[in-house]
Amino acid sequence: MDEHSGPIARLTEIRATRPEAIAEAAARRARRPALLEPGGRLMLVAADHPARGALAAGGDPYAMADRRDLLRRLCVALGRPGVDGVLGTPDVIEDLLLLGVLDGKVVLGSMNRGGLAGSVFEVDDRFTAYDAEAIAASGLDGGKMLLRVDDRDGATARTLESCGRAVTALAARGLTALIEPFVARREPAAPSGGRLRNELTPEAMVRAVSVASGLGATSARTWLKVPVVPDMERVMAASTLPALLLGGEVADDPRAALAGWRAALRLPSVLGLVAGRSLLYPAGGDVASAVDAAVDVL
Repeated sequence: MDEHSGPIARLTEIRATRPEAIAEAAARRARRPALLEPGGRLMLVAADHPARGALAAGGDPYAMADRRDLLRRLCVALGRPGVDGVLGTPDVIEDLLLLGVLDGKVVLGSMNRGGLAGSVFEVDDRFTAYDAEAIAASGLDGGKMLLRVDDRDGATARTLESCGRAVTALAARGLTALIEPFVARREPAAPSGGRLRNELTPEAMVRAVSVASGLGATSARTWLKVPVVPDMERVMAASTLPALLLGGEVADDPRAALAGWRAALRLPSVLGLVAGRSLLYPAGGDVASAVDAAVDVL
């Protein structure tokens, strides 16, 4: 799809002259009867990074800064066989609704994007995008939230509470809550200094998974989104909740990344994959081939 002509080029005009077209597109979207069929796997494409100011992919610090280019890549990915849906913030999801590419797809709305990447308040991840009411009103299938647990930052408590409330609100509406949990710390350690880094060790992920699994008044509709780390069997043993693998950054060695996904997908509670930059901005730029290779792993 050419972003300089055709539907993508007309998005701004539609938004300016017929903003109600977004709600109309959401209302007529054909929804899947179920998030996941028995014995099935989920393959989702993530596109919620820009709302946190996280625009880098691979070696390009502004790879995701061109919205029309991002939409073109998303349309390619969503059109590949085996891709079940997308995860994104309202601006991205609404563009895709206007483009008519979400019929029959799983659509998850990203909820807390206030913890801007690199900011001193990153752990205080406010819910600045979708809420449960808006997700239900838009006919989406659920909401995703990011949870960084930093024992040295008191803002962690506010994010924990907010995530718990979101899980409860989504479940009350029959919607899925997808939690992406990490144990994190600043390096160098200081409340206002250093970069917030996720601890990608088995021990840290066991703790993160354990905390996330207990959020909300019910876990009946909670899923987890977890990175591939060493000793994944031990990590996934920390919960009975269904999980999707996190695709992560653009890998230096895509074959090694695929091998890691393949091994983790053998675990009984791992039911699919959510990948964003690694598929949308692969080395060499061939989005279709990168997506097909990931689908093949499933």
